Amino acid sequence: MLRIHFGPKDFGRVRLAREPDPLWEIVCSLHRLQTSQGRWAYADWYRTARDTLVGTPLGGAVRQLLVPVVPRARYFPDFLTPQESADGLDRGLMAIVDTAPTRVACELDTLGRVSGAPPWAQTLVERANREEFVKVLRAYHNAVIAPHHDRIGASITGECALRARETLDTGIDGLLAGLTPTMRWHTPVLRVDYVEDRDLHLGGRGLRLVPSYFCWRTPIALADDTLQPVLIYPLHRSRLPAPALPSDASLGALLGKTRAAALRTLAEGATTSELARFLGVSPATATHHTTVLRDAGLIISQRSNNTVLHTLTPLGAAMLRPVGPSRITDPSGTTGVPASAAGSRSFDSGRRS
Repeated sequence: MLRIHFGPKDFGRVRLAREPDPLWEIVCSLHRLQTSQGRWAYADWYRTARDTLVGTPLGGAVRQLLVPVVPRARYFPDFLTPQESADGLDRGLMAIVDTAPTRVACELDTLGRVSGAPPWAQTLVERANREEFVKVLRAYHNAVIAPHHDRIGASITGECALRARETLDTGIDGLLAGLTPTMRWHTPVLRVDYVEDRDLHLGGRGLRLVPSYFCWRTPIALADDTLQPVLIYPLHRSRLPAPALPSDASLGALLGKTRAAALRTLAEGATTSELARFLGVSPATATHHTTVLRDAGLIISQRSNNTVLHTLTPLGAAMLRPVGPSRITDPSGTTGVPASAAGSRSFDSGRRS
């Protein structure tokens, strides 16, 4: 059990991340590769990740370099998930490279003592070796995370819209009480199902809440209580299904002024009853419109208590944007994978949950 203790100043310093944190998604996705638990929820992603990694130099590098220092275990180094990652992958990777060598050495010592670490891990104390290490992190992100960016982003956007409404309706108390079933709010302590028994006193620093697509069941906090507090928590009610092309019937059903107006209304998020009032139709008719839009992959719907909140997917948002010249960018970047790091074994390490 993790007990997070709030003081009077902490309530005004609770923040909810509005975008995926790339390094936390890397870490949590690596954990998904190390266990079969919850694999059904990521089946489409897991299949494509295995196809991308198994039998390739990148796959060997992931198994030999990343998994050993990011084990699905009670501890992994905090310097691999710096706060700067909230500003994007480049900032996060640079922060890893810039970490003080003394801190890197200390956290790797802890990794060896608590979870086990390979003999080469202490070489990451050297800046040049961390520069090579983050090249593998970037290559893994580009190959395994970036292709699913739209789906991950839509899930986080929907979660933030839902939490924002809960906060407006019920305040910070309502936000903290409604995050996931694994967290229970009893003022002034947030009790979290956790891998160890500990207390975290915020002490006026506040708490950064980070919804994560790849986090499964159990939230994650930094091991070092002196760092800026952060809590990574899983998405249960905003998971998107595997991507699929909308059928001709669904696309044909989208034609019409009323449904186009519904799509525009949902650009800022709306409940079924709000949509019905805006369109001047019955709740049943509004439900029919949202069903068609959802089946066509243009919106996602999330239930909270007795209401259902609808928000746009990236495809739905794209349909509302003016048509103009498009730019094509290459997200692949450099791989930075050592040629000697090839391998083809399973990524399921059998570690405990």
